[in-house]
Amino acid sequence: MTDSIDLARQVRSVSRLTGEFTLRSGRIANEYFDKYQFEADPVLLDRLAERLAVLIPDGTEVLAGLEMGGIAVVTALARHAQLPTAFVRKEAKKYGTARLVEGAEIAGRRVLVVEDVVTSGGQVVISTGELRKLGAHVDHALCVIDRQEGGSQALAADGITLRALLTRADLDAAAS
Repeated sequence: MTDSIDLARQVRSVSRLTGEFTLRSGRIANEYFDKYQFEADPVLLDRLAERLAVLIPDGTEVLAGLEMGGIAVVTALARHAQLPTAFVRKEAKKYGTARLVEGAEIAGRRVLVVEDVVTSGGQVVISTGELRKLGAHVDHALCVIDRQEGGSQALAADGITLRALLTRADLDAAAS
């Protein structure tokens, strides 16, 4: 438990900002977790990935990181999980391979969607829908931080179980 509290303190320390921020959902928040701060720290990112690896559901065949923040997390996680990785764009590029998903093959495979921070769950739902259209079997998502603002419920409504390493409550508790 001490390790979890220490990890939450470290993430909070490097990534918590206060002010006025517009979230992806359009909502205004007075607190923001700048995920790029913990993703840019190789030691902290590796520690997070090591802890995330134990949360991967049994039977997972491919880790799928969402553009942009999920890419750093999934790359570090793949090292610990020893699973192939796919990189999911927000939209297919118009040149080169013109693919929405790069890297590992996902069709017919059990895919775990990996994201850095989940607030409303909107991007996970959109990307999961696209992965399913491409033949992936997706029923779980994994994130570093669940802000506990309805994302888990939105994902559940779409048949996705969210597993989070840290929650907003964990980060708040780490302040004391």
